[in-house]
Amino acid sequence: MKATKYYLAAFVAFLIWGFFSLGLKPIHDYPSLDILFYRVFLGVVLMSLINIVFRRSIIKKDWTNFKNMLPNHKRQILFLTLGGSVLLMANWFFFIFVMNHVSVKAASFAYLVCPILTTVFAYFILREKLSNAQWTAVGISVFSCVLLSYNHFMDIFYSLIVAATYALYLVSQRKNSEMDKFLLLNIQLLVAGICMLPFYPVYSGALPTEGLFYGYLLIIVVVFTIIPLFLNLYALKGVSSATVGIMIYINPIINFLLAVFYFKEPVSVQQLSAYSLILVSIVVFNEKLLFRRHKKQLEV
Repeated sequence: MKATKYYLAAFVAFLIWGFFSLGLKPIHDYPSLDILFYRVFLGVVLMSLINIVFRRSIIKKDWTNFKNMLPNHKRQILFLTLGGSVLLMANWFFFIFVMNHVSVKAASFAYLVCPILTTVFAYFILREKLSNAQWTAVGISVFSCVLLSYNHFMDIFYSLIVAATYALYLVSQRKNSEMDKFLLLNIQLLVAGICMLPFYPVYSGALPTEGLFYGYLLIIVVVFTIIPLFLNLYALKGVSSATVGIMIYINPIINFLLAVFYFKEPVSVQQLSAYSLILVSIVVFNEKLLFRRHKKQLEV
């Protein structure tokens, strides 16, 4: 029961992200960098206001804890927090670029590769253990990705960049577990905003004047950024990086369905087969949780 809330948090986060294209596609005519700039800047303002107005006691508590840490521990926290900002910023830019200028399916494919990379990174960096069933699920995932990559080299190239940045972010933040998650996310966005600020006058386009842009931007920041990222970081407190990583598959499955049924992108039998295998891999990876709970219900 204790771990259920963490599983639920990860599930809801990736469920929300699965519908991200609905918020992003209507403003696809705007440059990817502009969307990234305003997404980060607005996110910083909103989160900072929430923390300063409603969560000052938590800020003081975390600052006191940080000051009392040993120097080596402080450096580790700073490195993970700042590194997380860079990885998050890179992931957002490449994802927006792929979604708006390559295809929705290519963006979807990125998050098919991501769980595999997350699992591998977690195994080698964090020494997280996986059961035989979970390694089987990883194998099924690899095979499904090979099916999807056939004759789509550029999709794989862009997808690997998006996947690697987010996989590394997940693994690094699993170790960065001592700070309040909402405050941690605020700091990471603030660092990203400060890093991007000098580039804004040079690389940004004309200031958007359409209310449509700012309306969708607000939805992107609140619904598709702050809420799911907070849930994602919260989930990492109670479940492994590999488990959260495998949940990422919820995102591309929804993306794929939207690409086919809403955006009317063409789909092949090969792609349908690959996505079906991904559903199987999710069940296999989480078989202990799913079938243990089912067994308990039968016993009751």
